[in-house]
Amino acid sequence: MAEFGRRKLRLGDILVSQEILTEEQLESALALQRAQGKRLGEVLIESGMCTEIQIAQSLQRQMGLELVKLAGLEVPEEIVNLVKGEMLRRYNCIPIGFTPNMMLKVAMADPMDMIAQDDLAMVTGYEIEPCIATTSEISNMLDKFFGNQEANAAAEAYQQERSEKLAEIEETEGGGDSEVDNSPIVLLVKTMIEQAARQGASDIHIEALERTVRVRYRIDGDLYERMNYDISLLPALIARLKIIGGMDISEKRKPQDGRITQVVDRTEYDIRVSMLPTVYGEKCVMRLAAKKQLKREKSVLGFGPEEMERFDRLLAHPHGIILVTGPTGSGKSTTLYTALSELNKENVNIITVEDPVEANIDGINQVHVNPKADLTFASALRSILRQDPDIIMIGEIRDGETAGIAVQASITGHLVVSTLHTNSASSTVTRLEDMGIESYLIADSVIGIIAQRLVRRLCKECRKGRQATEIEKRMLEASGDVVIYDPAGCPACNGPGYKGRIGVYEILEMSPNLRQLIARGAGADEIKELALMEGMHTLKMSASRLVLEGVTSYSDMIRITLE
Repeated sequence: MAEFGRRKLRLGDILVSQEILTEEQLESALALQRAQGKRLGEVLIESGMCTEIQIAQSLQRQMGLELVKLAGLEVPEEIVNLVKGEMLRRYNCIPIGFTPNMMLKVAMADPMDMIAQDDLAMVTGYEIEPCIATTSEISNMLDKFFGNQEANAAAEAYQQERSEKLAEIEETEGGGDSEVDNSPIVLLVKTMIEQAARQGASDIHIEALERTVRVRYRIDGDLYERMNYDISLLPALIARLKIIGGMDISEKRKPQDGRITQVVDRTEYDIRVSMLPTVYGEKCVMRLAAKKQLKREKSVLGFGPEEMERFDRLLAHPHGIILVTGPTGSGKSTTLYTALSELNKENVNIITVEDPVEANIDGINQVHVNPKADLTFASALRSILRQDPDIIMIGEIRDGETAGIAVQASITGHLVVSTLHTNSASSTVTRLEDMGIESYLIADSVIGIIAQRLVRRLCKECRKGRQATEIEKRMLEASGDVVIYDPAGCPACNGPGYKGRIGVYEILEMSPNLRQLIARGAGADEIKELALMEGMHTLKMSASRLVLEGVTSYSDMIRITLE
């Protein structure tokens, strides 16, 4: 993006003239560009000097071109197919329609790349009318049109290669990795991860069926089938994932775990890989976690005003236990990391013990559990207490020994935050009692319990409003004229009618009355009843608020309520 051909304009000069960059920042970025051999725009975004949208808006102001929002834009396939996907990726652009005078309208991240415009004009036979779009939106749209096509092309190329060099491939499957490294399988795995990341998937499932390999992505909690390949592709696909995941390529009978790091659109993803032998071959599940996604601003988690106040009060305590509870995939780790980021100040020593460490946070000492080296949650905690900590984060309280040490640590003046698998805030107390912790110790140490779930956000582009029925109004505890929204489905959300998720919370804040009740050994129902009288909102009440605000659907509220 540094030189822009015929118009003698340079991106750096435009950004400096519009006071988005200083001269010093530009000099520093140009030095990085020369060292890395990348485009100036890429260097500026990667180094955090400016954002994609700032660059796009600067070009729009300078050139007077249209700035196009591609998310949700319906583009006919025949227009996109005027140019091969390979060329569109090379120039980071996509045709989106025709102007009234039959010029081809092309959304470009770099609208002053005259070589790209000349090549597109030559290939299509149309004069080009450039407009501006961000790099990530163009990548997402190219994935939508060409992603599966590119993955299938890689799969076909591999099968062709396999039939020509069967003997060598057999050797590869047994343990050599050179053939896999040089084959289209590398491209297939890379494309698969990139597509999943761009579609906001949390997991990739690669499943061996009788005759096919099925690839599904978990997006906003639901699985969607994305690709199907011939079963002959499975051994090389699994071999490639084992190599990059640091696993034993020759071991096919035992479950294995590994880890991959991949950068997609300038975001680093930490990918946990799990292999499991099944009847028709090994099944692989990859869990994708963008490091920046785990460390969010607390304002975007989904707390209501009262819940936010309660959350802030809990974090202000100098010692005690804060527990975050809920099933797997309910956003507990995100809440914990958000809390830690909030507490991460220069004057406190924070140590975590996790299995595994999900995201690295600057300024926090993180310990990875390793049972083979006799480093369990309990043994790590004992060592941590000799490291002069102020705040301790335990990834999960799994047994009575860990729970006991956590309670002792909190009573001796430490703030302990951890997770537990329970269904509600009040049942967490009885779970700790089942683990062997005395009720008076629970009353003394626990300062707050946050139960949480995730509900899907309705797509704002296509949600449909309607009048709530009498049964729905009763469930929502609402009266009068109540409008609720249902999912519909559109290009902006790729079909399901939902886009992203938001947390639903039940925060039990410990009070003197609750402490007395717990110390007496009261049951979950009694604890819940008193907590409600003291202003706690249940998961159902918090979800109802989101339904009435049009953020989520009634069906999603019912799903978490029935749990």
